Amino acid sequence: MYVTLEYAQTQHKLWLDAQTAVASGQSYTIGRRSLTRANLSDILRMIQYWEDEIDSLTSTSRPRTRRAVPRDL
Repeated sequence: MYVTLEYAQTQHKLWLDAQTAVASGQSYTIGRRSLTRANLSDILRMIQYWEDEIDSLTSTSRPRTRRAVPRDL
């Protein structure tokens, strides 16, 4: 799957929002319904993943080139 910079930035923001939500409370109950949010370590791992993706998409380094020598077998 090809990831665009816009998609990577959107995902990064979603995971940052998830981190904020977990910081305000890992779980809560309203009546008989309860919600437990994702594990903070998983959220931090995904934030780092999307930061790395954004860095690689905005990198100005040249892509690697490879040389091949055609041979007649």
